[in-house]
Amino acid sequence: MFSFAPITRCSRVVQLRGGAEGEDIWNALTTRCYSRDATCPTAQVAIVLDGEVLSAPVVQEAVFTGGEVQITGDFTEAEARDLAKVLEFGAVPVKFAVSQVQTVSPTLGGDSLRAAIISGLVGLALVFVLMLLYYRFVALVVFFGITVSIALQFSIITYLSKTNGLALSLSGIAGIIVSIGIAVDSYIVFFERLKDELNSGRTLRNSAQRSFEGAWRTVLAADTVSFLAAAVLWWLTVGSVRGFAFFLGLATLADVAIVWFFTRPAMLLLARSKFMENRALCDTMNHGTGHITEKEWKVASGN
Repeated sequence: MFSFAPITRCSRVVQLRGGAEGEDIWNALTTRCYSRDATCPTAQVAIVLDGEVLSAPVVQEAVFTGGEVQITGDFTEAEARDLAKVLEFGAVPVKFAVSQVQTVSPTLGGDSLRAAIISGLVGLALVFVLMLLYYRFVALVVFFGITVSIALQFSIITYLSKTNGLALSLSGIAGIIVSIGIAVDSYIVFFERLKDELNSGRTLRNSAQRSFEGAWRTVLAADTVSFLAAAVLWWLTVGSVRGFAFFLGLATLADVAIVWFFTRPAMLLLARSKFMENRALCDTMNHGTGHITEKEWKVASGN
């Protein structure tokens, strides 16, 4: 049993109370140290825990009786209390039982990371193909937008890796892959708004501006919810789940930035270009709602 108690107003003592079973062993040790023989020339008994010397008091008596030993010194109250606690908990015998032993190849992590990256690229390619089939050449905005978003994320990851030791783990890649779906949702909301605006008879230029204004609120609200969910996960969890939450939150912030600084100006420039004068390029903006006539398309495109 270990405790601390004041001796005077300016000093404190840590008391070690043991049983009669260890008294003979302790006295044999203190006798050698008190006499400063070859095994204990400094007359000090080191108290070691986990390879660290916590205290090395000088033995001032050869024999101790009553099973009580005191460590005195110029302790502050906090130092004495900490030493007593460390001695008390360090004295508890702890035995570990081996429940399972597993040998893992050092290349397993690299193979898993490579497989995760490949699966993410395959998923991205499939998403782009589907967007291309449904939205035709307007889907190029999706492709370049997601490419810029991923490049931005990896730039930030590289910077944090060099400055703070951030590591891209499997859970982090999972968060980035999930964020691709969030980014595609943003484009779908924008394109569907654009379809509605075109079907109402507005010009393409006006439709692009109005559709973005309407879609932006929806995109911002959805990304805010995703970011808050990622923040809560990061705050309440540890390990791989925290890594997933961090990269998901990072990707969500990147999506907001890309939608505002890339998608918006890209679509507005595209709507003002002669590239969009070809009806076939935007035919699928009316897919599922009927095709507009040539005359209606000329009105919508501002010609």
